[in-house]
Formats: sequence, C-alpha cells, structure tokens
Amino acid sequence: MNSGIHQRTEAVLAGDSLTAEQALSLISKVKKNGSALDALHQGAEAIRRQFCGEQVELCAIVNAKSGRCAENCAFCAQSQHHQTATPIYPLRQPDQLLKAAKRAEQGGARCFSLVTSGTRVLPGEEIDTLLRVIEQIATQCDLDPSVSLGFLDPQTAMRLVDAGCVTYHHNLETARSFFTNVCTTHDYHHAIDTVTVAQRAGLRVCSGGIFGMGESWAQRIELACTLRELKIDSVPINFLTPVAGTPLENQPALAADDCLTTVSLFRYLLPQARISVCGGRQYQLKTRQNEIFKAGASGMMIGDFLTTSGSALSLDHQLLQQAGMAW
Repeated sequence: MNSGIHQRTEAVLAGDSLTAEQALSLISKVKKNGSALDALHQGAEAIRRQFCGEQVELCAIVNAKSGRCAENCAFCAQSQHHQTATPIYPLRQPDQLLKAAKRAEQGGARCFSLVTSGTRVLPGEEIDTLLRVIEQIATQCDLDPSVSLGFLDPQTAMRLVDAGCVTYHHNLETARSFFTNVCTTHDYHHAIDTVTVAQRAGLRVCSGGIFGMGESWAQRIELACTLRELKIDSVPINFLTPVAGTPLENQPALAADDCLTTVSLFRYLLPQARISVCGGRQYQLKTRQNEIFKAGASGMMIGDFLTTSGSALSLDHQLLQQAGMAW
C-alpha cells in the first residue's frame, strides 16, 4: 500500500500534478493502513524540501479594525450576526499599526498584514490612512507589506500597489461545494473575483482556508485544486478555533493526525506553494505543532491571530528550533 504513496511522491517530485481522485486515493490508503500515514508525511516533507528548502517563512498580522462585519461567516467572531465577546473598535492609529509591524519584524516575520473587519474598505479616510501606513512599513521595515481588506476593486488594488503593498490576503475559506454551510451573505464567486482583481494589479495573492468546520476530505481537496487553478503560490492553512456565540462554537476539534494530513495533502497538490500553518495550530495541534514541517509546511504565522492570542515569540522560536528549521 505504501508503494502507491511512494509512486505518487516520485511523480510530484518529477513535476507531475496530482489529480483530485489521486489525492483522495492517498487519504483512502491512510485510513486503511496506519503505517501509510508516516509514508504520506515523509513524502510531503520530501516535496517541501525539494521545492521550498529548509528556510521557514514567517508572517504576522494585526487586527487593524475589529467587529461589526455585515457577513455571516459561521466561524467568525467579528460578524454582527453573532453574539461574541470580541472587542469592537475602529481603525487603529497609524503609529499603533507601524509599531505592530516593527514588532513582527523583530520576531523574524518577513510578511506583515493589516487586516480589517468588514465586507470591504470604501474610498475615503480609512483607505487613505491604510495606504499611508503601507508606505511607512515599506520604507521603515524590512517587511513585505500585506493587507486583508475584504472584497477588492481594480482602482483600490492599483492604489495599494502604488503605496508599496506586496501581497493581498483573501481566503476562500472552504470548498465551493461546502461554502453555503459557512456563509450565505455573499457568493463564492465574490472571493474568486477579488483574487483575480488583485492578481491583475500585480499583487501577490495569499489565499487558503479554515479546516475543521465539518467539511469532507473531498472538499479539502476541492479547495486545494481551486487554489491551484487560480495559481495561488501562498496558502495559509488555518484550523478552526470555535468561538462562543458563533454557529460553530460546539464544533469538535480535528484529530492532530487529520490536521497534519491536511497539510500533507496540500503539499502534494500545491508542491511549489508557500504553505503556512496559521490560526488554530495551538488549539488543534497542541504539543505536536513542530510536526507541521515534517508534514510539508514551509511557513508559520507568529504572534497573535485576529481575535485569539498566539504563542509568545520565544515559544514560536523554540518550536522552530525543535523542528530543526531556520528562519
């Protein structure tokens, strides 16, 4: 059975693309034979080493504007449709955002994202402020400035590029076939359109999803294939952290093996992508966080997440050292 995984690994290393059916076959082998899990992770690690090397890419974010989002995403603590204890505040002051960027740089991050709650940022004072902060980060920090501002129009995209923004972050969140289980206030194509707008403007796009919301293995593979079709080369993998007051507050945690296998599947399907494990890794993986690189990850988010606390930077650095990864 493991010979089949070895053959798939060799094919990917040789430059072939794995089909959705072949990826699902790998999962079937793992479910039937526990020893196949080690073979899958070893294969993913070999693919990561060939295409990404041993250098880990670290990223960080700041919740620049929190709460009152009009969308009803079932996982989100910032949706106005849910009753959560998440703080609500307007766009932070520029000096606060620049300080957060400098802290991220000191921690080893090379990409730093300003994230705002809401469907989009409209023309006016908010976007003007964000553009000034991007310019400051680009000139005062050794960081690639990134933003996550919701849906994007071509004019705003070009203004971001002119300000020095490198990356636009916009998650698809899950597979198209599962999306209505997660959100009903906008359609899947709106996210696809934003990705396309950002790419056409010359921005790098960072787009991934959240796992553990009730989706199937086939739907996880479906998401990976969609990202591949969109030519996304930076993919964040998040694991659900259930938040009280959201529809998913009682969603059971994934098994750690399932989390790591998800990372491996994405490495097989997106061999050359920067695959980073971000939100939920402490909650879902606990003491097995340092195994993400053996499962195929090439990056990790450090510091705090949007509405949940991350690890202390010293612990993140210790985790990387334990995994034998440079940053």
